[in-house]
Amino acid sequence: MSRSVKEIIYLASSLIATKLFVPSARLLRIPCDIRGKKGIDFGHGLTTGYGCRFESFSEDGNKTLFFGNNVQLNDYVHINAVKSVCIGDNVLIASKVFITDLAHGSYCGDEKDSLPDTIVKDRPLSYKPVVIENNVWIGELCSILPGVTIGENSIIGANSVVTKSIPANSIAAGNPAKVIKQYNFETKRWEKV
Repeated sequence: MSRSVKEIIYLASSLIATKLFVPSARLLRIPCDIRGKKGIDFGHGLTTGYGCRFESFSEDGNKTLFFGNNVQLNDYVHINAVKSVCIGDNVLIASKVFITDLAHGSYCGDEKDSLPDTIVKDRPLSYKPVVIENNVWIGELCSILPGVTIGENSIIGANSVVTKSIPANSIAAGNPAKVIKQYNFETKRWEKV
């Protein structure tokens, strides 16, 4: 399949911009919105679709968003990190995925809960680290919320909202996401939970 001249020019422009601004990356397709670049470790071999948005709002000057090696993101992935979002090696993330380590307010059912009549933007931010371990595949339109760890080799089904940690070698889906299958190394099959 041959590429059009327009596609070639677009990819060349994206490659030049990548090598100028994030030389360790393989290809960041433009436009790519990077806010707080000093707070981001791009790893090696990062590839993105277009329209991705990465935000690092470090309060202490340290890095808050960490990409492993050979991470591949599709179009319109939005990652927001204030304390710590760590994405492992060889992670594949589909389009329109949102990952965040923060929330506007606290809603845990304790004395720190935010008042409902407080303007949302004025509620104190709460933070919990997010870890996506090696070789994870996250499907289209997922949301990964604060405090979640997704274990290595796991798959998150499309349209899922991950509110709790997912163990390694699992398939999870739904809102909220629940483990529906786990890999059995004895039978060498994905088995329903």
